[in-house]
Amino acid sequence: MKKYCTIFVLLLCCQIGFGQDGTTVFNFLKLPYSARATALGGDHITSIEDDLTLAFHNPALLANVSDKTLSLSYTSYIEGSKVGSAGFSRMFGERSAWAVGVQYMDYGDMIETDASNNELGEISANDLALMGVYNYCLSDRWSGGVTAKLIHGNYATYSSWAIGVDLGVNYFHEESDFSASLTLMNLGGQIKTFNDRHEKLPANMQLGFTKRLAHAPIRLTVTLNDLIHWESSYFNPEGKELNFGDLLLNHLVFGVEVVPSNTFYLAAGYNCKRATELKVDGGSKWTGFSLGGGLNLKRIKLGVAYANYHTAASSLVFNFGIRL
Repeated sequence: MKKYCTIFVLLLCCQIGFGQDGTTVFNFLKLPYSARATALGGDHITSIEDDLTLAFHNPALLANVSDKTLSLSYTSYIEGSKVGSAGFSRMFGERSAWAVGVQYMDYGDMIETDASNNELGEISANDLALMGVYNYCLSDRWSGGVTAKLIHGNYATYSSWAIGVDLGVNYFHEESDFSASLTLMNLGGQIKTFNDRHEKLPANMQLGFTKRLAHAPIRLTVTLNDLIHWESSYFNPEGKELNFGDLLLNHLVFGVEVVPSNTFYLAAGYNCKRATELKVDGGSKWTGFSLGGGLNLKRIKLGVAYANYHTAASSLVFNFGIRL
């Protein structure tokens, strides 16, 4: 019987990097594809910007994206892996918009071996999600959106298909520059399994807030992440008794932006759960922190961010957007 040991080791490493406990499938859906969201801690759903990549984190944010916007992103991940996305958006009437997109993760070519560790050749593994996004402005301050996903995974001779849905709502008070969002991500399940065992999608519920300071070009962001799994997601290798403070801290993501003008920003974030998990796995004291910046020109938008999702390597996220 053939064994694909390299695949399983790689997927296990990815699950550690994503903060998973091995009970979900298609965990590449948890990776941030937006440089701005990455810089603000990764789990970010409230920035009111003309940035299509943010709509893949919260479909309600598509309301802020210009008509005929094309967006591309690329993430450097573990050596040999390729991560990226592409999207295109259009306005639809006065109060709605739609977008299509694709997200992918290619794990690269790996060596196939048999039970005696004899090399049989090379195999590949990859994940792909095709997305359709629809947004509707409920009022001047409220916006809602939905994303439908067709998800496919192919690991050597194993493959799986799944259907997922993201739901999002956003409230934005322009005068005070205050934004609040609620999302439900990756609802759905497999329609074809890898090995006759149904596995769950990485469902997530997030609540986030962003507020600009009254007399400074600074925005502060707080996001509560993974609210569906309030206790089970806590990384607790010592088995200590958990209190409310431990649980709350495990779900918090903090971010700060410096926005001196409409054309430039700098951002930094701290993801508490990621910091805890990766430090136990050998990460540095900077684990959990992220940094980034970007330019918003008349038609072109550029963004770059740095973060750690695995102890083996740091990640850089690059975004390019253009209004056609």
